[in-house]
Amino acid sequence: MAQPPYVPHAAGATARHYTSPPQRQGGWRADRPGELADGPLPAGEGFGYQGPDQGYALRLARRFVPRLQLRAGEKARDVVAGCVTVAMKRASLFGRAPITSDLQVAFDHWSYLDVGAPIEVVTSRRELFAGAGGHDGYPIRCRIADEVPAEALGAP
Repeated sequence: MAQPPYVPHAAGATARHYTSPPQRQGGWRADRPGELADGPLPAGEGFGYQGPDQGYALRLARRFVPRLQLRAGEKARDVVAGCVTVAMKRASLFGRAPITSDLQVAFDHWSYLDVGAPIEVVTSRRELFAGAGGHDGYPIRCRIADEVPAEALGAP
């Protein structure tokens, strides 16, 4: 940055200027231990379902919160966390980011938008979704996503 004319110079001091850093010899290679080699992404228990921009499902889920038909013992935070995971699974099966219809399918699968949901569905979902929205709810959310088969999600 240039020095303003009203600032005095130190006698005999040289002005600073840009110098580029020394060149690195050789090229760079991705040889870190955690680097994935070319090929399919890892799959199996605990890996989840990879897809682009999956966090967008959380934003879309806010639109459904006022329409949720919750019963005694159910929390909106748990329901949203579990159904967002199912929506992300559905979107990843299609190889795209989540959209509103993914969340619609997830909430409909568990009858959260239905006023007259059967009591056996309500009882099973209450136990399954309990604690899914907490900071330690990841295993619960994985179990919820695994409960819904790919055929029920309309996979191609």
